[in-house]
Amino acid sequence: MKKYIYIMNALELLEQLVTGKRIEGVLYVDNNTGALTFKAYNRKSGKHPKDVLVCKTPYGWVKRSCLRVKRFTSLPIDMFPSEKLQALDHENRLAKIAMMEVEDPSDSPVEGREKRI
Repeated sequence: MKKYIYIMNALELLEQLVTGKRIEGVLYVDNNTGALTFKAYNRKSGKHPKDVLVCKTPYGWVKRSCLRVKRFTSLPIDMFPSEKLQALDHENRLAKIAMMEVEDPSDSPVEGREKRI
């Protein structure tokens, strides 16, 4: 017994198969036609711009993306607690200075939202 499988976007999927890519999707029986149907998942690749390095600090970095400012700090374990607190304060100061230098006056809050402090 031969069964036919209807494939949506067959040409695009065939190109991917020829290049050796795996295609993920759903194989189901269509309620209207009763035919076996394959529908590939529409996976969109995450193509967003990379974060821009604003400042490199002794124990981390400050980066800026389209929507956020990101700050990372990683301290060694062998530091005393008082040294860790001083290092965190120093990192905070450096991050604040870097953000003040890079801050663009055209960065206004999104319409309908007030700027947070």
